[in-house]
Amino acid sequence: MTTPDAIRRFVEATNAGDTKAFLETFTPDAFLSDWGRSFKGREQIARWNQSDNIGVQSKLSIIRIEPAGDTYKVRIAVTGNGFNGEGDMAFTLDGDRISSLVIS
Repeated sequence: MTTPDAIRRFVEATNAGDTKAFLETFTPDAFLSDWGRSFKGREQIARWNQSDNIGVQSKLSIIRIEPAGDTYKVRIAVTGNGFNGEGDMAFTLDGDRISSLVIS
């Protein structure tokens, strides 16, 4: 399956350490849940990004992606100075942006 543009840009921005491009992958009112910790809107997602993503030099690699209705279930490998290993992310898209991301 071809990776949707918003998810591709999310991975590329993370790997490049480009916070501005990373935040622009989300809708202004996007929701992010990371193992039960909730973040709403780009300002809160920026804080999560600093503590758990680009701020800890995360590098992402998509292992597999499968559509599930309006959501894409993505298995991702993560390396960096934070979490290292594989995890699941469920992306809901609104046009060419991410409206919801649930990490579990």
